Amino acid sequence: MAATRRLQPVEGPQVWYGPEVAARRDWIRPLTPAEIAALEAAVARLDATGIDIAAIGPQHLQVPELQPLVEEVRQAVLHGRGFLLVRGVPVHRWSIRQCAIAYFGLGTLLGEPVSQNAMGHILGHVKDIGADYARPEHRGYQTAARLPYHCDSSDIVALLCLKPARAGGKSSLVSAWTLYNEMLRRHPGLLPELLQPVYRDRRGEVPEGAEPWYAVPVFTPMPDGGLVATYVRSAMRKAQRFPEVPRSTPALEAACDALDALAEDPAIHLDMDFRPGDMQFVSNHWIMHSRTAYEDFPDPERRRHLLRLWLACDDGPPLPDVYLHAWQGATGKGRPAGIRVPGVKLNAPLDAE
Repeated sequence: MAATRRLQPVEGPQVWYGPEVAARRDWIRPLTPAEIAALEAAVARLDATGIDIAAIGPQHLQVPELQPLVEEVRQAVLHGRGFLLVRGVPVHRWSIRQCAIAYFGLGTLLGEPVSQNAMGHILGHVKDIGADYARPEHRGYQTAARLPYHCDSSDIVALLCLKPARAGGKSSLVSAWTLYNEMLRRHPGLLPELLQPVYRDRRGEVPEGAEPWYAVPVFTPMPDGGLVATYVRSAMRKAQRFPEVPRSTPALEAACDALDALAEDPAIHLDMDFRPGDMQFVSNHWIMHSRTAYEDFPDPERRRHLLRLWLACDDGPPLPDVYLHAWQGATGKGRPAGIRVPGVKLNAPLDAE
């Protein structure tokens, strides 16, 4: 309990409550007509070259009209509340390749796209392809199931909505800083369980020389008074399949139950619907994200489909050593490197299969 008494609440723009944010519009950034025109011109130019999506870099979309937008995203996500929704990408006028060029190109202006899975995908597809979320090697984004609150393995996770679901599929965000403060206020005896490393399953996506599991704290207070967080409870549960991993304790399960209940509280989290052409940018270190279950259209051409990026950002927040070694590994510039499997080439597929 002595350690608990030394813990202090965190303060800053990263602390927010969903209903207060929902009452404002400053987290929604519509594209201007000039920005749309500049983006369309850049996409047409790049598409005509036949460039491979994975070869697109920041030099390809250095368009003056788009720089203010990029800086707004950077400030909001990496230095502010931790997320921004950009609205109005003209996906209805583009092929999927053209959508990918625009989205991937904008992403490279924020950071380096990193691999999202064992196949080396630096452009991901969030779509129900009939995967079984209960199987350790399958991922929730390949299903229509509800996804519990979690964080991904990069500085930023970004989504571009091509087609929404017939019903459901709301995106839900919650401030990890707010969750930390609420755990400290309501469950001070349980919070220390989330400050110790907890074991998580790599789900078969094992870097060279690593074990098929790893251990990382849910919350890590930082010397500057801030906080970074990472949470994937499904991976914690799946790690219990390994006999070498210590058994989860009742205290840890109680702490996770309390954290989950706080994240699910409508007084704390924010829900949003995606429209075609919405781009959502989220900090993985300050925000936990979720998705409600959804019902899809029977017509395969109308089914829910989002593109996804994981970005490693030079000006991301300072991170504890465990993030870059025991957990993820680092890019050449020392940022979280996503999921890298030996011998797998990075690639940007244009289909979800």
